[in-house]
Amino acid sequence: MSGRAPAPGGLALVESLVNTLSVDTGDDRLAAEFGLSGAALAEAVELREALRGALLAHAGHDLRPGAEDGLNRLLAEAPLTVRIDATGAATLAPLGEPTLLTRIAEALAEASAAGTWPRLKACAADDCQWAYYDRSPAGRGRWCSMSICGSRAKMRTYRARA
Repeated sequence: MSGRAPAPGGLALVESLVNTLSVDTGDDRLAAEFGLSGAALAEAVELREALRGALLAHAGHDLRPGAEDGLNRLLAEAPLTVRIDATGAATLAPLGEPTLLTRIAEALAEASAAGTWPRLKACAADDCQWAYYDRSPAGRGRWCSMSICGSRAKMRTYRARA
């Protein structure tokens, strides 16, 4: 859990969705923060965990076999269309009423086009996995907080060698 600035643009929504679960404590705020219940809540939990898997892959972890299939299946249910505004700029828009899923799909598409999607990562610490936006110059950050998760990981490595 870091004190980093939120991710830019629509990735802030993805980041906040993934961060509704504290892996270390099990505290789940998804229903309260997004006002979901029933089938919509179950779909949002599945979406959150599929996104967490992708963010872990961005941080260098291996994606579980077939994990991308679940995320692709969910995103296929989020119909988007390209709209041209009065200035001639192209934007994505959901077909029908916007939902959490369509807003996430829109954010992922825009971030992919902007090249920022790979910089949204999940902390490499197994007991954290907090989503964060990697603003390091080389884009090779591994932990949400170097002073907490990074320090713990380095201390574990040091103790294992000693």
